[in-house]
Amino acid sequence: MGRVTAKDVAALAIRTGLGATLFAHGTQKLLGWFGGGGLDATGGAFESMGYRPGRQMAAVAGLCETAGGAALVAGLGTPAGGAAVAGAMSVAAETHSPNGFFNTEGGLEYPALIALSAMALVAQGPGRLSLDQLTGHALDRPWMRLAALAAVPPAVAVVVARKHRALAEDAVEQESTAEQGSAEGGSA
Repeated sequence: MGRVTAKDVAALAIRTGLGATLFAHGTQKLLGWFGGGGLDATGGAFESMGYRPGRQMAAVAGLCETAGGAALVAGLGTPAGGAAVAGAMSVAAETHSPNGFFNTEGGLEYPALIALSAMALVAQGPGRLSLDQLTGHALDRPWMRLAALAAVPPAVAVVVARKHRALAEDAVEQESTAEQGSAEGGSA
């Protein structure tokens, strides 16, 4: 294994804190644990935010957070786990961006910090105190780290574009419905 350094201990601490937080956050969505809404309530919220179909998108986000968080805690498959967390939280950051930066105003500060931290773990690796180390880095090869880092931005862009398209379609539909209501009301 080699000599454990302060960097290894720091990686363990960051992986554990970040991963456990995301695991809990994901199980709120999937199972309603820790005061969460569960899949039905979270799916309804996702639907209203433009993530369609809401229940399936909530399941994907919840799985990314739960499985990604567990992978980070264990330090196993760190590139995939970190990318899953970074992707889900980057989408969350975009959702919060209209509220500004600071978390106190519902801004993007918290999810953006989590996404960036997860990407940093992907780039640096899990450290020696990890299952990736014990398995000879079978799921943490240098090319896997690069692939994970490269995959997050386009994946986030696709999800966000789909959301914006759904919201634009909703706006057109609402405008059309309002115009029909005005025309019917004016002809009475």
